[in-house]
Amino acid sequence: MLEGTEVTAKDQEYAIEAHGVHKFYGTTEALAGLDLQVRANSIFTLLGPNGAGKTTFLKTILGLVRFQRGDIRVFGKLTLELESRAQVGYLPERFYFYPYYTVLDTVTFFMALNGVHKKSSSEMIEKTLELVGMNALSKRRLSTLSKGQLQRVGVAALLVGEKKLLLLDEPFSGLDPLGTKDFKELIHKLKVAEGKTIFINSHGLAEMEKIADDFAIIDKGKCLAQNSMKSLLPGVTLEDFFTTTIRGKN
Repeated sequence: MLEGTEVTAKDQEYAIEAHGVHKFYGTTEALAGLDLQVRANSIFTLLGPNGAGKTTFLKTILGLVRFQRGDIRVFGKLTLELESRAQVGYLPERFYFYPYYTVLDTVTFFMALNGVHKKSSSEMIEKTLELVGMNALSKRRLSTLSKGQLQRVGVAALLVGEKKLLLLDEPFSGLDPLGTKDFKELIHKLKVAEGKTIFINSHGLAEMEKIADDFAIIDKGKCLAQNSMKSLLPGVTLEDFFTTTIRGKN
């Protein structure tokens, strides 16, 4: 079902490298020697059934969960080093901030939080809101926005922090078809125009097949397959490959 097994070229720069990562919650092994690589300046999706270890792995990158064995590097730096996490931005399934804040207030707050110089703030905020399509709604309070609009504000908050790696957790959950289409276009723009690396945890196989460059499938804390989206054979969908991989393993 795959044309080849090579995802990356020799000496490819990686945004994320995980080697032999083990994480236990008591006697339960959430990550069982996980090996994973994510190319820099790519759209990567991590797929797996509920309880596969996707969220745990994402939290290890953010330093929110400490693992027992192995190592994870972000742009070559161990995640135990604070410097590695300074390059990482995280967008949860639902972006939430003070509901009485306006879009502009929110983005300004996150810019200050990341120490961006005030002299350059106005220009950067305008450019960022234009990029995510929220310029016209800059004075709207967050409480009045749809989920798709809130997700865009969340992305803007990451961009003003000048993050190189964006971690998105189920970004299409709850979006209507138009919101899904718009957000897919935004993700593609972030990679092409902004040079970002986008890591997406998702159950949306159809959406991921259309926008992701590479994918990995994990279950019970182990990586079962990792490859480029182009490696799927003609006539084989990502859903087909995912189903065969998971059922063949169990």
